[in-house]
Amino acid sequence: MKQIKIVFLDAETLGNDVSLEAISSLGDYTSYPSTTAEQTIERCQGCDVVITNKVYIGRKEMDALPQLKLICVAATGTNNVDMAYAAEKGIPVKNAVNYSTESVAQVTFSFILSLVGKGSFFDGYVKDGSYSASGCFTNATVPFFELSGKKMGIIGMGNIGSRVAQIADAFGMKVSYFPTSGIAHCDKYPAVSLDELLAESDIVSIHCPLNERTKGLVRYEQLGRMKKSGIIVNMGRGGIIDEAELARALDEGLIAGAAADVFTKEPVPADHPFLKMAHPEKIMLTPHIGWASKEARECLIRKIAENITNNI
Repeated sequence: MKQIKIVFLDAETLGNDVSLEAISSLGDYTSYPSTTAEQTIERCQGCDVVITNKVYIGRKEMDALPQLKLICVAATGTNNVDMAYAAEKGIPVKNAVNYSTESVAQVTFSFILSLVGKGSFFDGYVKDGSYSASGCFTNATVPFFELSGKKMGIIGMGNIGSRVAQIADAFGMKVSYFPTSGIAHCDKYPAVSLDELLAESDIVSIHCPLNERTKGLVRYEQLGRMKKSGIIVNMGRGGIIDEAELARALDEGLIAGAAADVFTKEPVPADHPFLKMAHPEKIMLTPHIGWASKEARECLIRKIAENITNNI
């Protein structure tokens, strides 16, 4: 019996500290650390299954791969696949759902706690010798606030947004959410309009996919509706917030702080607005690692293997 041919186009995105045996044992397996757009078709010739994390699979690629039976996305988001054309061609596209919920929620609150608690400032204050020279046992010149009693606004109440809401509950925060689909499917917390959420929340956390409804959802105008003490965190996808306008809003003091783990272009170009800010201390940045705890990546590999087993 002929083995299925499996190609993983960007395996380095899963790291080198987790085993891919659950996938590689399923057939004739080839992996590449990374793949450019120009290399995609050639590398996928004759394959039954393509696994991609961020490599784009569109109309041109599908038309050039008549043997293709399954596209596995090594992520939850499927915006790197032309989903409509895959459906037209009868090619199933399977993503991995709910593998990184705990990881993303944890990183979300690492951002929030550091921004609210001024962690970077106080750490630097001690390490640069300022504390030693101060003559005072503490430093009350840079105030921080407690999360208890504050309002948490969540954009996108899916698996991750719901988990973030539970953690916010544990801190004693008051949670509301904006349903980007237009359907308020969560009864535990009040659904509000985007304008209301931005105006009333002390912290806004984004956990929605990038699509035609959410692209450019938060721009300078929307940021201007937030409290000046407000903080916004983007853990969804780059492009949901206009990045240049967020940098401007932070530098102008329109809002107090922000964090981003996702960007419109990844990795960010050297001239990105976030890297040219007058007040870089107002923003925290990580290189799209929210999904990538070791446990999450191990779970992702299992889910990819299950998608192949159940659909071929």
